[in-house]
Amino acid sequence: MRLGPPRRPRRVIDLLNPAAALAPAANVIMQLSLPGVGHGVLESPVDSGNVYLHPFKRARTTGTYLAAATYGTDADRALIRAEVDRVHAQVRSRPSSPVRYNAFDPNLQLWVAACLYRYYIDQHEFLYGPLDDQSADAIYADARTLGTTLQVREEMWPADRAAFDDYWKRTLDDLRIDEPVREHLHGVASAAFLPTPLRQLAGPPILFATKGFLSSRFRAMMNLDWTPDDQRRFALLLMGLRIADRVVPREVWQFGYRLYLWDMRTRARLGKRVV
Repeated sequence: MRLGPPRRPRRVIDLLNPAAALAPAANVIMQLSLPGVGHGVLESPVDSGNVYLHPFKRARTTGTYLAAATYGTDADRALIRAEVDRVHAQVRSRPSSPVRYNAFDPNLQLWVAACLYRYYIDQHEFLYGPLDDQSADAIYADARTLGTTLQVREEMWPADRAAFDDYWKRTLDDLRIDEPVREHLHGVASAAFLPTPLRQLAGPPILFATKGFLSSRFRAMMNLDWTPDDQRRFALLLMGLRIADRVVPREVWQFGYRLYLWDMRTRARLGKRVV
């Protein structure tokens, strides 16, 4: 039974910790801040992937993709790619769309994959600070499957962490959150998609955690306030997550990914849709 952060993490999945439960909405905001991604999600005709209509199915689909990309076999990745491709084929901009987009665009997918990589890195860094160089390099190499499981070609993934930082900084200049996308994302951050009792209970703490996990740049794009008192409260939250990481075995967090893979493989074997 392993408690606390791994001594020498080498794979993306090694970074899973209790922050994984509170950081997703912040990462979704980062992903959708690229206009083609934001409007693609907002205008998608695929109701089954709409978080407001099917929140638990949406969570299962995302979790399954992450599990296959980071923990699955080549066969698992091929399966989820085929299933997601089937859905993405329906997501293209219309003449009335304010932004041109195509869900098969590997450049849009590269940004999403880059944000997902940051999702795992942030989990560790918010709780424990930067990784050592050797671990960071190994995890970065492992993270390329977050993109290559879809249309991101091997050569598109920045060659090393320095190249990734350059890509990230360049792409920041292309980001913006239009008002309709901002409204959608605020609902995601405040759990507006959950049934009323759950929304009232979970919404405020999720919104607070989301603001804390965002950098000041993304908070500004979302018009979210953040005070020194909020930062002190967030530091206490991080302390609580570190304690939880020392109490909850790491296998518990990885079990969720194993469960997603089992569910995906079972659905495929029974001829049911995976996503």
